[in-house]
Amino acid sequence: MKKVIAFAGSNSSTSINYELVQYTVTLIDNFDIQLLNMANMPFPMFSEDLEKEEGYKNSLIELKEDIVESEGVIISVNEHNGNPSAYFKNLIDWLSRVDRKFLNEKQVFLMGTSGGGRGAIGSITVTQNMLPRFGAVVDHVFSLPSFNDNFSKEECAITNEELKAQHKELLEDFLSKL
Repeated sequence: MKKVIAFAGSNSSTSINYELVQYTVTLIDNFDIQLLNMANMPFPMFSEDLEKEEGYKNSLIELKEDIVESEGVIISVNEHNGNPSAYFKNLIDWLSRVDRKFLNEKQVFLMGTSGGGRGAIGSITVTQNMLPRFGAVVDHVFSLPSFNDNFSKEECAITNEELKAQHKELLEDFLSKL
């Protein structure tokens, strides 16, 4: 069975991007899904000195291996001041030090959401431009604006029918490429 790894770029225990990822994986059948909650995966701030002194954490090596072994990756990036969070950028920095091409030819379904009307588009754009440097193929991008208006936490579902249909279509096309 083909494997998909899914996570949010946030380490917040109340991440709305994690909620979007959780919803997304409920729509997937016939794949081995590995859903990661990054709130449970702390990584120190990257520095070359720390890398030389301590090397790589086992959890980082395992995450890299899980990504390499998957056919596809679903990521929902959060946004801080128009950019990906420091946590997500730090995670990418660490992963790229373990293996520069950790996303080699990997299909990525890139998403993002925020409470505002732009739907994390700044963070999505930065990430969409960054990930191909590490080998990713980012052909599927989805933005969910105004999370609290367009998503039901109780139902764990997108409530705006147009956005729901767009998300589903992108997800189905992403899965068909794996």
